[in-house]
Amino acid sequence: MEEPMWNELLPEHLLVIDTTRGRLLVEMCPELAPRAVERVKLLAREGVYNGLQFHRVIDGFVAQTGNPNNRGGGASHHPDLLPEFSARLPLGTAWTCIQRTADFNAGFLGTLPVLTTSDAETARQTDGKVQVWGAYCPGVAGMGRQHAPDSANSEIFFMRGSAFRLNLNFTAWGNVVVGREVVEQMAVGEPPASPDLMLRVQVASDMAQRPRVEAMDTNCTAFRELVQKTREARGADFSLSDVQVPTRLI
Repeated sequence: MEEPMWNELLPEHLLVIDTTRGRLLVEMCPELAPRAVERVKLLAREGVYNGLQFHRVIDGFVAQTGNPNNRGGGASHHPDLLPEFSARLPLGTAWTCIQRTADFNAGFLGTLPVLTTSDAETARQTDGKVQVWGAYCPGVAGMGRQHAPDSANSEIFFMRGSAFRLNLNFTAWGNVVVGREVVEQMAVGEPPASPDLMLRVQVASDMAQRPRVEAMDTNCTAFRELVQKTREARGADFSLSDVQVPTRLI
């Protein structure tokens, strides 16, 4: 097996969340959700997220936080966001496909699991772009909202399981690259009897002593072999949620 190749994640797109259970590092994806990423960074820099509770934590589903009133339905003083449920990206955008079907393709944009239109559907388009949307696999970060599609504001959630029913219905803006076990350890409840907290939320590029994270290059031989071994082990049950891009602190 060849040695894997590693790429350092950009600090301006790395969110650092220190919680009562430990630290989460989240790679943000402005290519897919630029407005959501801009909002999360803004609220982090304003200190809005500091001290907020994980007010809704459901086993096998989500750990939800980000409302200033520490319960569902709250919002920051900033206006609500337009939905970013999918994006049309140039065909040359660097993403890695690991599964092709007649209905969709599956792979990774950075470390974020994504789905795209099928090769046949993409070929029918004339704008030289492909439609891409986040796949709600474990570790994916999304924007919470109310009933209206354009009601996302400050609430964020982290997946504790797979829920593809959320695809194309909630804006996916990032992926937990370090600390998925922290998400799994959050106190459960709606709300929990003793909620865990986001103690401090920062953008890595703002920190004097910032964490550094590398992700395995999804185009290298080692990653392709990892995918193939997983595919063979899972057989007919194989799906995108079975694969995670390996990461490491440096």
